[in-house]
Amino acid sequence: MNRRTFNTKLSQGIAGTALLSGIPLACAMGGAQNKKKLGIALVGLGSYSTYQLAPGLQDAEHCYLAGIVTGTPEKEKVWMEKYGIPKENVYNHENFDSIAKNDSIDIVYVVLPNSMHADFSIRAARAGKHVICEKPMAMNVEECDAIIDACKKSGVKLSVGYRMQSDPYTNEIKRLVSEKPFGKVMYVSSDAGYISRGNPEQWRLDRSLSGGGALMNMGVYSVQSNIYGVGLNPISISAQEFSTRPEYFKDTDESITAQMEFPNGTVGHMFTSHNASANRLFVSFEKGWVELNPCHSYGPISGRTSEGNEIKYPHQSQQKVQMDDFAKHILMGTPNVAPGEMGKRDMIIVEAIYKSIAEGGKRMPLDLGDMGIVKKNI
Repeated sequence: MNRRTFNTKLSQGIAGTALLSGIPLACAMGGAQNKKKLGIALVGLGSYSTYQLAPGLQDAEHCYLAGIVTGTPEKEKVWMEKYGIPKENVYNHENFDSIAKNDSIDIVYVVLPNSMHADFSIRAARAGKHVICEKPMAMNVEECDAIIDACKKSGVKLSVGYRMQSDPYTNEIKRLVSEKPFGKVMYVSSDAGYISRGNPEQWRLDRSLSGGGALMNMGVYSVQSNIYGVGLNPISISAQEFSTRPEYFKDTDESITAQMEFPNGTVGHMFTSHNASANRLFVSFEKGWVELNPCHSYGPISGRTSEGNEIKYPHQSQQKVQMDDFAKHILMGTPNVAPGEMGKRDMIIVEAIYKSIAEGGKRMPLDLGDMGIVKKNI
């Protein structure tokens, strides 16, 4: 059994735990498991990889930038020289599958246009690599299922690039919701958006590449924060779409509002836009409220409560913490704070929002149970 095969077998849950129970950690773990840091390959070297992920990996404790995958040959030398990446860890879209033979790469982070998420996530899984798929997870629920299935069949771990799930401000909201110092949540509202004035030919404005507009981009943050702001999944949703710049947003949604019902009686509201700046979460309890404003940006974030208390944590790269969390999940068995089921759940909600809009704001029932709810972060 080679090193990569052993690592795959070991990651398959109970059997791996039983194997380790009576053996010293350093002796028992093969492959990625005996590394202090896991190697990550970034697939797609756009602005997010360039300005957020790669810098975050320079400070990460449990992972590092080991390789790159790019469809732009001129970027290869620049990244190799800047980050000391060896030539054998540089791939393009065509030879990507040969990454299976590279034991220095443990995790593949797919940071491509949405239409390419499923293809490269599935190929990474088949290559025996753990997968981080940037949000939104895919173009539709069917693709989410295909990614989840591929990772399960290959015995690799899967996470969605939900950086806010690792953020201390998010987890403070979760604590307040869970411990109920202000009582039950009565109302939650989240807004996420920015004004797009850039290139009208950008991929985010091309439905064939993005799958949608503001909702598929910033709207996922609103969906996420409404859910952790209640601690439950919604049981129904209705939505409306608005467009004030149709000459610019020719192919994708500009602004969307939606209303959610939760099983405990809580009411939720969300707003997302590519034509308005919005960056807030407000949770109203029986005996008070809490607000994050700004809420979804790269930071610093700011929070306060109805008692006049400031919510404040030292600022650090959200991407660094996110990737470290996933590496710890692989190495130490800590909870996966953003599993594939969370990405699938959000895509179910996104599809319900688009369907509601298409049917004139009709209420769409949802049967999500606890899908994607991570009870406790460590």
